[in-house]
Amino acid sequence: MEREYDVVVIGTGVVGSDIAWHCGDAGMRVAITDRQEYGGTCALRGCVPKKVLIGAAEVVARVHDQQGRGIRGDVSIDWPRLVAFERTFTDPIPRRKEENFRKVGVDTYYGPARFAGPDRVVIGDDTLTARHIVIATGAHPRPLGVPGADLVTPSDDFFYLETLPDRIVFIGGGYISFEFAHVAARAGSGVTILQRSGRVLSGFDPDIVDRLVLASREIGIDVQVNMPLLSVEKAGGSLRVRAGKAGEEKVFEADMVVHGAGRVPAIEGLDLAAGKIETDRRGIVADSHLRSVSNPAVYVAGDANPEGPQLTPVAVMDAHIVVDNILNGSTRVADYSVVPSAVFTTPPLASVGLTEAAAEEKGIPCIVHAGDLSSRFTNRSIGEKHAGYKLLIERGSRRILGAHLIGHHAEEVINIFALAIRHNLTVDDLTLDAIPWAYPSNAYDIIHMVHPMVRK
Repeated sequence: MEREYDVVVIGTGVVGSDIAWHCGDAGMRVAITDRQEYGGTCALRGCVPKKVLIGAAEVVARVHDQQGRGIRGDVSIDWPRLVAFERTFTDPIPRRKEENFRKVGVDTYYGPARFAGPDRVVIGDDTLTARHIVIATGAHPRPLGVPGADLVTPSDDFFYLETLPDRIVFIGGGYISFEFAHVAARAGSGVTILQRSGRVLSGFDPDIVDRLVLASREIGIDVQVNMPLLSVEKAGGSLRVRAGKAGEEKVFEADMVVHGAGRVPAIEGLDLAAGKIETDRRGIVADSHLRSVSNPAVYVAGDANPEGPQLTPVAVMDAHIVVDNILNGSTRVADYSVVPSAVFTTPPLASVGLTEAAAEEKGIPCIVHAGDLSSRFTNRSIGEKHAGYKLLIERGSRRILGAHLIGHHAEEVINIFALAIRHNLTVDDLTLDAIPWAYPSNAYDIIHMVHPMVRK
């Protein structure tokens, strides 16, 4: 059957949902489809279930850290019950999404989509034509390209494991591996992280990352660097992982191997060539309005957009840009210059703005304020030993250019620094004279960060 629409959206995650809802609410004829159940990565295989697991791991960590400080006894994670609790958040989402689409008149389709022309998409037996087509298909694990890659469990599946294995090897040293590793370690599993290069969490400040690596090792996580994956094979009832550089190979035994080595846009199978959509090695080539450079009818947003960080708030921002550009013409452009990011470990790590290396590369003269916050009341009172910061401040103007934190509520405090960077605030704008920060709070510790404890 052939049908005509104003907008066809491929993908039902936060990007696709927001675009479909807003365009439908504006009176446009909208259709949406997904190759998987409705909901997308964040709601079903990312942020939402991750936060539930991490919340449980944090409880265990807090009790452990408070032993001998007025707290006694131990707690443990009941994995099957935790996953059952997690599912109370995720299971209702597909039906709820479909109902909300129908309320605003969005037609729902099911199954993979492929282009059959610049303005034409085929979904099963249906052919849809549209003035605007949005690719919001998200991302999936990067192909590993090694023997036995089919034995590796996708990170998406970790959320719904019925039981947690005794020994888990995580491939890749990014935020996915670290977050899951902290959950698994707190649940009692033996955990190893294998990173192909010499640095884990390469997008974050190395000094702050070193603090997290130390915290990770203290809870039993074996972090191995310069360990490129070579192969995975069955060994009786377990798995054998070979990794390392030539002549320095090591073998790791595991009950499960989890893919945490990054994700790439999920655009294969769309037949982009038929849609006259230009691609390069990274994915779809789009302009600053998030529109295909070769087919102005097509937009790409969220994790499917190779230009933006693969983060839910970025996806939401992309969605708003696309909606405005569809409804009002090409009026908005994407700006990813100030994007706070966090690793939800215990303690969490967070970052926004320039790193020292980036400032040096750009030739920006900076003062660095860095220090340890573990002796501060806010951290000592909960037994948090790994708390610190690094701020980059422009010489002369004293503007804050970058902030890198580790410690309790770092994922919250980083948003204040993001706001400061976006609005060109100086360190003087964040002192106690300028703002009487609530006390005691982790945000209050900002006044100790903006004073020059360490300078270089």
